[in-house]
Amino acid sequence: MPKFSYVAMDSRGKETKGTIEGANLNEAIGRVKEMGYFPTKVIPEPEKAKDGKKGKPAPAPGAKGKKSALSFEINLKIPGLGGKVKPKVLTAFTRQLATLVDAGLPLLRGMRVLEKQERNPTLKRILGDIAVAIEGGSTFSEALAQHPKVFNRLFVNMVKAGELGGVLEVVLNRLAEFMEKAEKIKGKVKAAMFYPAAVMTVAVVILGVLMVFVVPKFEQIFADMLEGAKLPGFTVFVINLANTIKSRTILIGDAAPWGLPAFPGPVIWIIVGLFVFIKLFTKWKKGRYYFDKLKLVMPVLGPVISKVAIARFTRTLGTLVSSGVPILQALTIVKETAGNVVVGEAVGKVHESVKEGETITAPLDASRVFPPMVISMVDVGEQTGALPEMLMKIADTYEDEVDNAVSAMTSLLEPIMIVFLAVIVGSIVIALFLPLIQMINQLGGDVGGKGAGED
Repeated sequence: MPKFSYVAMDSRGKETKGTIEGANLNEAIGRVKEMGYFPTKVIPEPEKAKDGKKGKPAPAPGAKGKKSALSFEINLKIPGLGGKVKPKVLTAFTRQLATLVDAGLPLLRGMRVLEKQERNPTLKRILGDIAVAIEGGSTFSEALAQHPKVFNRLFVNMVKAGELGGVLEVVLNRLAEFMEKAEKIKGKVKAAMFYPAAVMTVAVVILGVLMVFVVPKFEQIFADMLEGAKLPGFTVFVINLANTIKSRTILIGDAAPWGLPAFPGPVIWIIVGLFVFIKLFTKWKKGRYYFDKLKLVMPVLGPVISKVAIARFTRTLGTLVSSGVPILQALTIVKETAGNVVVGEAVGKVHESVKEGETITAPLDASRVFPPMVISMVDVGEQTGALPEMLMKIADTYEDEVDNAVSAMTSLLEPIMIVFLAVIVGSIVIALFLPLIQMINQLGGDVGGKGAGED
């Protein structure tokens, strides 16, 4: 009998893994449920060949007649180019499905309609697989759980809660609204960061061209024009700085044949090395924690990132709890989708506190991540039994604060960047004009001296 690997959660929200036997996928899912677990992922294990080596995995239900085509498609996948769907595309799909189900269209028919009109090839294929799984007897949430790269645990568990409560259309609408607001706030932060990033990029390019190609040319011109006279100190400083940038930052040595650069200088390699180090450092668990903590306390951007994290935490938890997901299971999902390790650890402590029968507010306060206003509002919501509504109010408040903070930051950065560019470029121009002024003064002095001699 085929074996299936499963990932499931118990009634307390704790994740468990194992293997189980079943004639097909649906029977395996049923057996996991009989054990008292809530399956989130069930996949067939590769069958062992006679020589003891692992063979091909057992075909999924509904894949009859498509076995060779399916395996051919999997073999052709290029790492990093498939398997995921952009949040914007997934948000549009969720809103469309919510509208169709809310209008009374059967779920399976709605999936087929969306599959036909979907332009994203990855999502189109996945929608077809989900429709086949539903036709084979799986529930919608079980079919979604087979594609964890696209539908995360938040999505799957909310749909599961909607199915159990018979309010799938309500949950889909809440999920669509949640995803739209998450995309909106992310878009605002990206838009705010685009302007300074673009200005800095243009500034670096302009300064690079001036210091590498323009200023060194003037050194030779000044040497010919002034005939060995001493250059002003500021001009000498700028020329020396330009030569240093050219020789040690952009290039090493003279240009290669045909005017091509020899090879990158040490500063370029330092920048590349620093980038690689940060990437490796953030992959380390402790490194990721310190990096995320730094993001929360850094000047200017820190308060905005902190507000975004709080808004995400409260809206995710509020949406899950209001949709009928058990609080422990909801906290586990929130921890995984927090987007910040520091916030995730704080949520993990809340999970342990609730598991022991204590309140949510005590570990929130102890984490020092959440401000007193959030803790007070959560405390009131917990005592009055209106926790989901209070969490949604906190999310709305902090999303508005993010909007205001982003607008204020953009307004502040614009004049700073303009003044910065004006000072840098103006200083270079002044440095290049000082020798000309010196030369004009010398010529004026010479003319004046000759006129006095003639008299």
